[in-house]
Amino acid sequence: MKKIPIIIGLFAVIAAIVISSSCATTSDIASAKSGAQLWGENCLRCHNTPSPETFSDTEWDVAVMHMRVRANLTENEATKIAEFLKTAN
Repeated sequence: MKKIPIIIGLFAVIAAIVISSSCATTSDIASAKSGAQLWGENCLRCHNTPSPETFSDTEWDVAVMHMRVRANLTENEATKIAEFLKTAN
């Protein structure tokens, strides 16, 4: 009878290892996305954003820095979004 809980526990540990090693992390997924994708997913979900042509590179740097904190963006995500906005203006 004591062997059953041990077997179930081992099975659970093995299953967790297999699942965690086969799943991409959120940061892996975000690093594969373009700045345009990240901009659409993170900026448009809360409010209407202006056209990238609306602001200068410096103004976009300030806006992205501000929104990085508010939207809890990683440095990589914020950099990609800023690069996209600058190339589009």
